[in-house]
Amino acid sequence: MSSADETKRQAAAADLNEQALFYHRHPKPGKLAIQATKPVGNQRDLALAYSPGVAAPCLAIADDPNLAADYTSRANLVAVVSNGTAVLGLGNIGPLASKPVMEGKAVLFKKFADIDVFDIEIDAQEIDRIVDVVAALEPTFGGINLEDIKAPECFEVEERLRARMSIPVFHDDQHGTAIIVAAAVRNALLLGNKRIEDVKIVTSGAGAAAIACLNLLVSLGAKVENIICTDKDGVVSTGREGRIDRWMAVYAKETAAKTLAEVIEGADIFLGLSAAGVLKPELLEKMADRPLIMALANPTPEIMPDLARAVRPDAIICTGRSDFPNQVNNVLCFPFIFRGALDCGATTINEEMKIAAVDAIAALAREEVSEVAAKAYGSETPVFGAEYLIPSPFDPRLILKIAPAVAKAAEASGVASRPIADWDAYIDRLNRFVFRSGLVMKPIFQIARNSGKRVIFADGEDERVLRAAQVMLEEKICQPILVGRPSVIQTRLERFALRIRQGQDFEVVNPEDDPRYRDYVDHYFSKVGRRGVNPDTARALVRTNTTVIAAVSVSRGDADIMLCGLGGRFSRHIRDIKQVIGIAPGVKRLSGLSLLLSQYGTVFFADTYVQENPNAEELAEIACLAAKEVKRFGITPRAAFLSHSNFGTSDYPDAIKLREALSLVHQRAPDLEIDGEMHGDAALSQALRQRVMPNSTLTGDANLLLFPSLDAANISMNVVKVMTDALHVGPILLGAATPAHILTPSVTSRGIVNMAAIAVAQAVQQGDASR
Repeated sequence: MSSADETKRQAAAADLNEQALFYHRHPKPGKLAIQATKPVGNQRDLALAYSPGVAAPCLAIADDPNLAADYTSRANLVAVVSNGTAVLGLGNIGPLASKPVMEGKAVLFKKFADIDVFDIEIDAQEIDRIVDVVAALEPTFGGINLEDIKAPECFEVEERLRARMSIPVFHDDQHGTAIIVAAAVRNALLLGNKRIEDVKIVTSGAGAAAIACLNLLVSLGAKVENIICTDKDGVVSTGREGRIDRWMAVYAKETAAKTLAEVIEGADIFLGLSAAGVLKPELLEKMADRPLIMALANPTPEIMPDLARAVRPDAIICTGRSDFPNQVNNVLCFPFIFRGALDCGATTINEEMKIAAVDAIAALAREEVSEVAAKAYGSETPVFGAEYLIPSPFDPRLILKIAPAVAKAAEASGVASRPIADWDAYIDRLNRFVFRSGLVMKPIFQIARNSGKRVIFADGEDERVLRAAQVMLEEKICQPILVGRPSVIQTRLERFALRIRQGQDFEVVNPEDDPRYRDYVDHYFSKVGRRGVNPDTARALVRTNTTVIAAVSVSRGDADIMLCGLGGRFSRHIRDIKQVIGIAPGVKRLSGLSLLLSQYGTVFFADTYVQENPNAEELAEIACLAAKEVKRFGITPRAAFLSHSNFGTSDYPDAIKLREALSLVHQRAPDLEIDGEMHGDAALSQALRQRVMPNSTLTGDANLLLFPSLDAANISMNVVKVMTDALHVGPILLGAATPAHILTPSVTSRGIVNMAAIAVAQAVQQGDASR
């Protein structure tokens, strides 16, 4: 490395350190906080949360300790415990200095698996003291994650705690690393057409992680006689001087060899958990064909991948770094192993559960990469192979694969104290965590599934649409029709490693060469010929405007539903839909409805996208259409017209308009719970509303918010979305003669699936109503 490069590296490191310190200090020190999960807003809540009501669950648990899982947070609470003796690459920095790392581990548990954590840093060095302190915590926690405890003490500590405690005890530095390594080994051997029983494994490093990796590989079929360990003192041999504890002794060999260079001949796998630069390029020449090089030292591996590849272009390489392919990262497994273990009340995490996690991770890497995982890799979507042995930590399917596999293995091996009773419900609950729209969208998917409706996508070449199409076919939501050039679609299907095939799984409408082109032009001109469009323009638009093509397809009956909007202005898509598909009978204007899903609940906003300044008549129509759509989700609408005025406190024009709209809604939909005009906080809090309007016709908290203008609706929705980290579903276009929706440019593939399902549900119920 040149001096200039070294200067840049040091500057980058200093900048990162400065940012990290700011991150940990502001706006509030640390990375964790405790949040109540029950309301404590009045005297009644207080009586239930504490004295005297709390006595009831206490006595119930005293009679049956298993009820702690029902009445307390214990079944979802893990302790991350460390004494700070082997922190990351920092060494023995002590328990207090280790606290930022343990808080970070807690954040990962919550982020990836919704598991609550207390980080516990203990001032204990001796094994007996560590074991006594941790064992005494069993009544508080559903599981123990040991972290950053140095070897060989960590082996003894875990072994003794597992014997004493009836909850899972898991030293992630050992077993988390081992599980990811084993998954990578499994897939590398598959690519190399090798059997684990036959391969020679050589390690650099014989600490906690290395020994755990070897133990798990042996459980998977590797032969102890084919494994040679080396560490800083040389080859781990029966006759050598220096430390060989009882865990290392399993792999000690009778050999005169002293160095890594002497034992690496013919090795199929190099497992490095040691120090930078240990594996010299010339040693790679001695290894077997298609070797697996796992250089996992951080931050600098035993050999840099570019150096390794220069010598052995046939090698498969893994590191512990995120800037190279095949990162071995414990976050791939530990949150999801605990998720499965906690959910079935496992009393331990045994070998069967670890192997189940290995199999799930390895299998997931062989599936198509999800959109979220693909984004983590940048522009190139990885495909299973030498550059992609293990999934990205950001693949949302990890929890869906690993947690059930672990829970099933726990049950099969007899360590599940609360076996999963309903697997479909359990998978559904995990899906709702991954996809926050899962619960509210469930009735929509039930209506849409197996409908056979044909949905045409104007943006058929877009990666998100292609991914969504595969999901929709797998979940039997609809029959996709994609507008796009077949060659482009085929190239992208291959790039993203998607299984679906055009002409077999879905139809393609090629705007450059469609046999119905002339018919489409004639149909389009019949709709817009007296709206300023001449025949030449009509021909050009049917060749180039994919929204027009999709709309004509629906209007002619070649498709049942259309989705567009990933490019271009929203107003232009609205124009094309109005002109070609038209407005439903009895409806005067199109409008838009948005759904926000957050920790505060499900709230609908209208009209967020279409009508700029609706009058009272139009607001009444928006309210009735929106309420009908809310019911489609299985939700009873409770609507509120929002204003700066609170039940007549102002006579500004907008306030008067809302009062008139309310009167019209009462006439048209007397059964709809609706009131206004009112402040936003009054709409969302019955207690506040009752103070100013005790006889309000709205009960409970409003879930459908109606605004005097597009500005008010759209601004409010976007502010709430950011402040609450809410998931946006929509906009749902209301009032079209046939279901048609305009997607937003920022929509994800899952968002497209949601919108397609909503459109299909609309079409199904419209068909039912017409019969």
